Formats: sequence, structure tokens, C-alpha cells
Amino acid sequence: MARTAPDILVPDLTGKRAVITGASDGVGLCLATRFAAAGAEVVMPVRNPSKGEAAVAQIRRSHPEADVSLHQLDLSSLDSVAALADRLTAEGRPIHFLVNNAGVMTPPDRKVTVDGFELQFGTNHLGHFALVARLLPLLRSGGARVTSQISVAADQYAVNWDDLQWQRRYHGNRAYSQSKIAVGLFGLELDRRSRAGGWGITSNLSHPGVAATNLLTARAEVGRDRPTPRARFIHALAARGVMFGTPDTAMQPALYAATSPDAEGGRLYGPSGFNHFAGPPAEQRLYSRLRNADHARRIWGVSEELADVRFPAVHQV
Repeated sequence: MARTAPDILVPDLTGKRAVITGASDGVGLCLATRFAAAGAEVVMPVRNPSKGEAAVAQIRRSHPEADVSLHQLDLSSLDSVAALADRLTAEGRPIHFLVNNAGVMTPPDRKVTVDGFELQFGTNHLGHFALVARLLPLLRSGGARVTSQISVAADQYAVNWDDLQWQRRYHGNRAYSQSKIAVGLFGLELDRRSRAGGWGITSNLSHPGVAATNLLTARAEVGRDRPTPRARFIHALAARGVMFGTPDTAMQPALYAATSPDAEGGRLYGPSGFNHFAGPPAEQRLYSRLRNADHARRIWGVSEELADVRFPAVHQV
């Protein structure tokens, strides 16, 4: 029996395991709530345990029988990624859905991860890249759908191939765009390699449009002590129902991409409204920055080296 919610029909996910990064607030929490409501076992890897506990309590208030669990994960640390993968591997449970949702956005000054990577590239892209690589056996055994959250920023700027870590001249918006282009290229290449290698995984992309989330609010981890002017503008308009989405509507493209029988691998799903800022989810044309298969193969190879992980070799991709 299918379970319903406004705009999205979610199949019954009883018996399925879903891993959702960044599920302690905003879009990720909305996603975790909807997966739990549909009967899935939801694994919530979080950086902040207290926020994670509050998120679990919120889910259980509306869905008392929800099967949700917390795990520690800091995507800006490759050791933390490896530790989570080891814990989930030890549990031996197939993963049927992985939503790469967590991210950081536009630190005012250049910051680096514990591994020395520019914070946005290291967290948004390399952390998720390493997570997928290390969870690959569980994803394969679950015939998983992997949905990676990009951004309208992936339709801007470019990958700074000569200085991926932005050591020479840091530009927050350009570095954020690069991180989301890299996520998109990886997600598409993952689908191509899965098809070529018979991995049994489907990989696609989603973007939330523009919504009043916490990405641009005060966040100590990115060195921001107050919301950005852009955040205040978006929150003000979203509160009046003008133009932009809310976390609940912004999560719907990822929910559709991850769970709909009609969503396919190698595709991008986002809001269908004006300028794709908000509206019901629909398939969208791939951004021009994501259509270069050579760039996808290049970011894959670079990422394997930087993250020190290896996927199975695949020929003719």
C-alpha cells in the first residue's frame, strides 16, 4: 500500500534501509521524516549528536513507530567517513537508498578540512565520494539508488582544475559552485560505471532550488557568526510564500529522485517552478557543466587519489 503526502507519492519502503547525510535539520530532516513515514529504516549520520538526538525526537513525535538511528559522521574528516563505513559494514545490512545531502556553503574566508582540503570541496564532494566508495558492497547488495544533492550553483562558474583547493585566490561562491559541480559529475559517472560494471546501483542527481534553510545562517564550522544578507532576504520572502521554497518543499526533488519508480539513473531532478527556485519536482536538463564525460572521468580519478579510496575498475565507460 503506497503512502502519500502532498505532491509526492512515496512507495511503501518497509524493509528498506536508507542512509541520509545531513539529516539533523533542514532538507535532510524533512527527507528522513518522509522516509521513516514510508516505513524505511532510516540511518542518520550526523556531525552534531545533540542536534541529531533532537531530530530523532522530532521524527518520533509525529511517527512513534519510526525506525531511526544515529551514527557519528563528520564529512570533513576522511577518518570519520571510514569509521562510519566500518560500523555499517560490520552490521552487514544492505543499503537500499543513500541520499548525499549534507553540505557546507560559502565560508567567508578559506577554511580547510582536517585532511587539508578546501572545506567545501572536501566536505561536499570528497567526503561523499569516499563514503560511496567504502559503502559500495552494501550498496550493491541492496541494489541501491544513490541520490546526490547538487545546487543551482552547479550551473555557474567551473571546476578550478589548476587549483582545486583554492590556495592561490579563494572565492567562496566559486569554490561552492566547484564542489557542487564535482558532486554532479561524480553522481553521473557513478551511474555510468555501475551500468558498465554491472554493479546494480542507480545514481541520479537532485537540487532543492532556493529555500530558507540553515546553509547561509550563522554556522561556527564555516566561520560565520551571523546570517548572510542573502539568507535574510530568502527567509523574508519564503515566510510570505513568495518565490522561494521551504525545507519541506525543497526536499521533494531528492525524495522523488530517490524513491519514485519513474526516476531514472543519470538524470537531474529539481523544482519545476519559475527559474527552478521552487515548485513540484520534475526532471530537468543537465547543466552544461555536468555534460562533459571527460570531466567526470577526470574528477573521478582525482578524487580517488585525494580521498585514498578505489572503486572497482570498469572498462569502456
